[in-house]
Amino acid sequence: MKMQWMNFRRFLEAVKRINSLNKRQVSINCKTVVCSSDVELAKKNGLPIVALESTIITHGMPYPDNLKTAIQVENVVRKKGAVPATIGILNGQIHVGLNNEQLQTLAKSDSIKTIKCSRRDISTVVAQKLNGGTTVSATMIIANLLDLPIMATGGIGGVHRGAEQTFDISTDLVELGHTPVAVVCSGVKSILDIKKTLEYLETQGVPVVKIGKTDYFPAFYCTETYQKTKVPHTVSNSQEAAKILKAQRELGLQTGLLFAVSIPEEYALDSKEMELAICNALESAKSKNINGKNVTPFLLEEINKITHGQSLRANMALIENNASVAAEIAMNLAEKCSQSSLNNNASKCTLVAERNPIVIGGAIMDTTLQVKESEIKVVRC
Repeated sequence: MKMQWMNFRRFLEAVKRINSLNKRQVSINCKTVVCSSDVELAKKNGLPIVALESTIITHGMPYPDNLKTAIQVENVVRKKGAVPATIGILNGQIHVGLNNEQLQTLAKSDSIKTIKCSRRDISTVVAQKLNGGTTVSATMIIANLLDLPIMATGGIGGVHRGAEQTFDISTDLVELGHTPVAVVCSGVKSILDIKKTLEYLETQGVPVVKIGKTDYFPAFYCTETYQKTKVPHTVSNSQEAAKILKAQRELGLQTGLLFAVSIPEEYALDSKEMELAICNALESAKSKNINGKNVTPFLLEEINKITHGQSLRANMALIENNASVAAEIAMNLAEKCSQSSLNNNASKCTLVAERNPIVIGGAIMDTTLQVKESEIKVVRC
């Protein structure tokens, strides 16, 4: 009996230690992650929120195009009825929902001093109180911490061309494999190996769903890939996409979900011309020994020069369109979840009404013992 009691006490002490660690973690998160008032209010009231990455601001476009795009993307989300939550790191603090001043700080920041921040970089950037633009992977992580189900970006990272020699594979793909956030994008950046990227996503168990009229996977600047690569699943609109996202969440599948949206045709570039521009940019990167996470920003800048600004305009158009689609999905998801909740509550009410009432109570009985003085005996030890 004594041994059982000791084991029970040890168990209680272990539980207390775990609880104290959990409380400490919540406290750390509260200090490290700061939500804007708009995001806080939206979360409190269950309003649809679209998470937005910030690497496109810090490393994807030149100033002031980056700032203009960031503001326009947020406005697009608002017009659709959702709340934008651009995620970035400023002085080591993770911000979910940036104001105009904070957007401007990131837009004007030195791309060398400001960290292009993926999963591996978050803790260092926070600890050293640096600034960071969040990639798709980092944005997914932070969005998931706050239970934000969907984000928008231009194009995800992927398997780089020549990865069989360099092993250069974006952490975006790994994140999609185990972080349950839906990503709306115009496919994979054209500079990458799109077929290998799709193979990698299949291995990771990530659903790839094309939203639109065709089943061709988009190629960022182009409506479809040069090789006309097909996707495994297609839907016609945002409403159908929201159904898939809802099912994914209800099933508790701990993977991301990739919604591919083609660039609007009026902004799309010719796939053959883009392939030539990309090959030239890749040669330039190779000759200058550009590698690692510097490759993508360098190639985007080179392609913009080669296309005389056409690629930048296309990039701006596609991210706005993706944000619009993400907002539509978020709105539809919120509506479907709200309807499900109402139906569940109505079902519960019906079940309760059909049953006989049950009364739960207790009986309390007091017992009084009276002893006569003559019956009291004093025992001396």
